[in-house]
Amino acid sequence: MIQTLNSSFSVVVIVNLFATMAMAQTASVKPDPKPQKHVLSARASEIDPRVQAHPEINFLLEKDGKPADIQKAAVDTRAPLQGRLVIWLMGYNQELADRCTGYGLHFIQVHYANGWFGKLSPLAGDDDQFLGNIRLEAATGKDVSSAVEIPRPDCIAERALQFVKYLEKKNPQGNWGLFLRNDGKDLRWDKVTLAGSSHGSTTSARFAKAQRVDRVVMFCGPRDQLETWQALPSATPANRFFGFSHVLDGGWTGDHYCRSWELLGLNEFGPIVDVDKIAAPYQNSRRLITAADVGQSASRAHSSVTPGRAAVKDDQGHYIHEHVWEYLFMHPVDEIGRKTAEDPSCQKDLRPKSGKAK
Repeated sequence: MIQTLNSSFSVVVIVNLFATMAMAQTASVKPDPKPQKHVLSARASEIDPRVQAHPEINFLLEKDGKPADIQKAAVDTRAPLQGRLVIWLMGYNQELADRCTGYGLHFIQVHYANGWFGKLSPLAGDDDQFLGNIRLEAATGKDVSSAVEIPRPDCIAERALQFVKYLEKKNPQGNWGLFLRNDGKDLRWDKVTLAGSSHGSTTSARFAKAQRVDRVVMFCGPRDQLETWQALPSATPANRFFGFSHVLDGGWTGDHYCRSWELLGLNEFGPIVDVDKIAAPYQNSRRLITAADVGQSASRAHSSVTPGRAAVKDDQGHYIHEHVWEYLFMHPVDEIGRKTAEDPSCQKDLRPKSGKAK
């Protein structure tokens, strides 16, 4: 009897092993005959005919007679490729793409349903998952929100999958197939970094709570300060979430970010670190802040943490946060800082006592 059970167990193990091997990614990096930086773009509606507009939430394919669903991608085959894909959930940021591709990362920006933001808002206390569920539906296409109807072809996950499949055919020298499962039915999410700023960082975090990914990079976020989805069980381990904010940003001064970071459990992996005072690797923390001079402008502070016009430069005209950006995308996730207590001055309950949410 024992021998029979052991034999059956061995068969199950072997079957599972072969199944795992079949699903595993066997593709390897193929040398580019002409190493260079490849930048590509395509309309989501041309890649996938199932794509449609949702004007009720300002999710359009065209606006003022111009395409609104253009998606962009970049890879630099001159750099040693890391086999990791960044999915950027905001408007295309060429300077950020330049840095990510310089690190050896692949980079895509997808068109997804974010027009609802500012249009749909819950009443305080009515539903502390209201915005989070909209974000999750926009990310996965699963019907989890009664406020929107976003089918699978119009969600982040499917748009990203179809875009990568397109890129593999259009730009094979870019090695986009590294991020496709062998059966072509999904991305290799274990190779994906979800990243965004503000609204995009919040959606990145919500998506990663439901879908395990390699890493999450959150610039000036997450928000959804009236909700508690940030504390839900997470498919993506907490040590894989990285945040960076300016202390004059209204989301920081209003405790939006500090509460989200603590609800996500990031205090388990190091203290809040001022990157202008402590050098890389920033005590291996996941919570980074800056007080760099932005002329006391809260709006500039909000945008200053990503490369671009609002970012701070030194006297020689160089961005002062180059090392921070590299850390956020490249720091080994298993290298963590010491656990710290929650900050009692960071307010967790920001709901108004009565009336509508602000």
